[in-house]
Amino acid sequence: MIPVLRPAAAGTGFGTGCAPCHHGEILQGVFLDHDGRRCAGLVTLPMAGPGTRAEFTRRPGTPPGTVTVVPADRTKAARAAALAIAACAERTGLPPCGGELRLSGDIPVGLGMGSSTSDVIAAVRAVADAYRLRMAPGTVARLAVRAERASDPLMLDDGRPVLFAQREGRVLEVLGPVLPPLVVVGCALGGGAPVDTLSLPVSEAGEDDVRAYERLRTRLRRAVATGDATLLGAVATASARRGQRVLGHPEFDALTAVARRTGAAGVQIAHSGTVAGVLFDPAAPGVRYRVRSCLHALDEHGIPTTRTFTTFTTSTTSTTSTTRNS
Repeated sequence: MIPVLRPAAAGTGFGTGCAPCHHGEILQGVFLDHDGRRCAGLVTLPMAGPGTRAEFTRRPGTPPGTVTVVPADRTKAARAAALAIAACAERTGLPPCGGELRLSGDIPVGLGMGSSTSDVIAAVRAVADAYRLRMAPGTVARLAVRAERASDPLMLDDGRPVLFAQREGRVLEVLGPVLPPLVVVGCALGGGAPVDTLSLPVSEAGEDDVRAYERLRTRLRRAVATGDATLLGAVATASARRGQRVLGHPEFDALTAVARRTGAAGVQIAHSGTVAGVLFDPAAPGVRYRVRSCLHALDEHGIPTTRTFTTFTTSTTSTTSTTRNS
């Protein structure tokens, strides 16, 4: 489990931070903001458990922006730490300096689960903790976008589903208080191979595309308002299908066929990775049997399953949440 963020001890210059991951997107596309301007936006599917922990130690007297990071390949997190140092130094009046950042966690990299954003947010929080500060989510979002060009909304920890402009670090819409409850059978498309998101082709959204995304946005808003898992599943499936124009997963048709055959509400995918999920309404009759049938059918199609989890917490969660290794 992800450890709880704690305040830094006074004068130590040491801080910790943490951040969760997600399980890909429910909806992603191009939407209109309050001013009618087009914005890329997404709604992520939350998943408790995996996350990133960061530890940061200030090194006063070292050149500003000189951040060493372990593991050394986490360059986005190092960049975020340097940006956070500058922001914290300005706020506290202390001279900016360098430092050491250490990251640990259990989020698979390159599968579209927000691993880089989790690293970045944990790093920013650890730096702030080292300065005995706590940054507002909006500030963390802006630093995250500067560090990695686009950011998932993992810094928003109040649990409300939002449509988030990932390239601008701002909330386009709070969709409601909470997503409808779901049981998610996680799996990996493309053999689970990591995806280089920066290498994906970029296609411009036309007027018809924007109208289609706005219709999905309206339907998702209604699904949240009414707690309708079936409507949410239909929105997620439609969004995933549109995402195949870029991703083109060869298993996608098999995935949707399994969902139909087992009475699932729909499917969702990571629009910048390979993780996917078959979504079930936990209130549906025989949901345990449906989940078992889904696991068996995915195995028959050679689609490796990862974990089955719920998006809610009840006394029966342990009976519906299982883990399978691919």
